[in-house]
Amino acid sequence: MKPKGFVRRTRQREVILEVLRGTKSHPTADWVYQEVRKTMPHVSLGTIYRNLKTLSEHGEIQELAFGSTHSRFDANKEIHYHFVCEQCGLIEDLDMPVLAGIEGEVEGRGYKVNSHRLEFYGVCPECAEDEEAVSQAN
Repeated sequence: MKPKGFVRRTRQREVILEVLRGTKSHPTADWVYQEVRKTMPHVSLGTIYRNLKTLSEHGEIQELAFGSTHSRFDANKEIHYHFVCEQCGLIEDLDMPVLAGIEGEVEGRGYKVNSHRLEFYGVCPECAEDEEAVSQAN
């Protein structure tokens, strides 16, 4: 019997995991497809989507939806927070402690919490610098 969370390792899944572990950009499936094709030129986009779904369902990667039309994927399975720039679309991991106590607060209200996800939205430092430069020029 396969252990819970077990996902059969295929060449496609291994290459997808390699690609995701090699970037911090939280890519879309289309981006993953383009990168995987460098190693496996005959892989189909459908194969990429199916394998991303399988890897996500088995906890090998995280699928992140940020309100846009495309999901993003993250090889970092640990609970961590993200910052989303509303100007350039950058999605970045935040290196900060996870608020473990927040789950207890929610459970104190009668809910059973399995995990939580927190995102911050705003303007990244680069876009903020660009805004400042534009406002100083005017």
